[in-house]
Amino acid sequence: MTSAGAHREVADAAWRWVLDQVRWDDGPWIPESSAAEIPEQRDGTYAGTGGLVQALAEIRLTRPWTAEEQALVDAIAERLRGQVPTMTDYTYFDGLVSAIGVFTTLGIPGATAAVRRLSELAEPDGWPQTILKPPRVLPGSRFNDLTLGTAGVLLGALWALRHGVEEARELADRAADLLLLESEPVPGGTNWPFVPVRFASGKPFTQMPNLSHGLAGIATVLALAGAELGRPELTSAAVDGAKYLLSLGVTDGRGFVVPRYIPDDESDEDKYTYNWCHGASGTSLLFLALDQAEVKEIAGETPLAWHRRCLHSVRTSGLPARLHPGFWDNDGRCCGTAGVGDVFLDSWLRSGERDDLGFALQLADTLVDRAVWDGPYAYWRFLEHRADEPLLPPGIGWMQGAAGIATFLFRVSRLTVEGPNATVIPRMETWWTLPAQRRQTSAVVRNADEPGRSAEPSTWT
Repeated sequence: MTSAGAHREVADAAWRWVLDQVRWDDGPWIPESSAAEIPEQRDGTYAGTGGLVQALAEIRLTRPWTAEEQALVDAIAERLRGQVPTMTDYTYFDGLVSAIGVFTTLGIPGATAAVRRLSELAEPDGWPQTILKPPRVLPGSRFNDLTLGTAGVLLGALWALRHGVEEARELADRAADLLLLESEPVPGGTNWPFVPVRFASGKPFTQMPNLSHGLAGIATVLALAGAELGRPELTSAAVDGAKYLLSLGVTDGRGFVVPRYIPDDESDEDKYTYNWCHGASGTSLLFLALDQAEVKEIAGETPLAWHRRCLHSVRTSGLPARLHPGFWDNDGRCCGTAGVGDVFLDSWLRSGERDDLGFALQLADTLVDRAVWDGPYAYWRFLEHRADEPLLPPGIGWMQGAAGIATFLFRVSRLTVEGPNATVIPRMETWWTLPAQRRQTSAVVRNADEPGRSAEPSTWT
C-alpha cells in the first residue's frame, strides 16, 4: 500500500501543475483542459475557478496557503462578487448555487447576494434553463435535477440557510414547492424526470435516475429539506421517490445498483456504473439523507442498510481496474476514482468501518499509479476508447481534472495521519454524510491560524 507521503507527493505535484495553468484576463481563469481558451463558465465549480476554492479549502487544512494562493483566492472572490448581480446561470455546477458554495467555503460575504439573485430570476414555474433548446424541448422548459435544475437551487438555499442567510428560507420553500408540483405519481412511488414530460417536444427523454441528473439526487435534497425546514411532506415525497428508485434497481445479494439510463437501448455504455454522478457511489448519499431525516424503513430495510448495499456494489464491481474498454476509464471526482474515494472516506468518518478506509486507500494508490509525470508536474489523462486517439488531454478543474483529484489525495494523506477525528470541512453537496457532531458549517479562513499537521507515519492504514 502506498504511503501517506507518496499520496502527498503526487498531490503537491498535481496542484503545482494546476496553479501553473491559471491565466489572467479580467481576473483569474483556467482552461477546461490543457487547451488555452476562456471557457464560458469560467467562475463555476465544475471546471472553473470556483472549484479551485474547494481544493484550496482542503489544502489549507494541510498547510498554510502561499502568497500566490492567497492572491488567487482574493482575486476569485473579487471577480465572483462582481459577477453575481448580473449572473443568469443558476446551477450548482456553474451558476449562482456554485457561487453560494464558493462564498461559504471562504467565509466571506456574498451568499446573501446570490440568494437574492436566485429569487429575482425565479419565474412562476422555476428557473429558466438555456442548455436544451427547441426543437429538442418546448420553449420555457425546466430542469428538476440536482446539478442543473430546481433541486440544485433547493440544495443551495438549504446550504445558505445553514450559514445564517435568513432570506434563503423563502427561496428554499419556493424551490421545494416547485419540486412537489413537478412530481409524477408512478406505480410503486413517485418520480421526477430530468425534464418534465410536458416540455418534451418529441419522444420522452431518457431518464438518468441516479444522483447527478435524476431521481436519486432530487429525493436526496427533498429529504434534507424535510428535516431542515421542518416540512414532513417533503420527507414523505423523498421516501416515495426512494421507493420508486428501489423498484428500478437490482438487489443482488448484499448490493444495490440502478441503471445509468432508462431505457438504455440507445446507449453503448455499460448498463451500470458506480461513480458519483450516475452510479451507486452517488446514489448511496440518498440513503444517508433519509437517515438524516429520521426515516426508519424503506422497502423492509433501514436507510443505512441500503447505503451499505450501495457501497457493497461499488466495492465488488471490479473498479478501479479497467476490466474492459469503457469500464472505469475516468479518474475524476464526477465520473471516476476520486469521487468514489471521497464517498468512502466520508463513510469511514461516519461509520468507523475500516473496510471503507481500506477501499479509499486502494483508490488513492491507483491514482498515484496512474499519475502522468511531466518534470515536476503530475496530472491525469482519462480514456475515451471510442476515439481514434483514446488518451484525452489532461483536465485541470475540480470535477474532471487534476484540482479535484489532487484534493482527494491531500485529504487521504492527511486523514490517514490524523485519524478519524481529523478536521473536516462540510461541503454543500455532502455535509449530511459526515458524523452528526461534525456537520456544522465551517469556512476555511476561520482556521487561518491553525496550519495542518505535517505527515508522519500513519497508524490508521
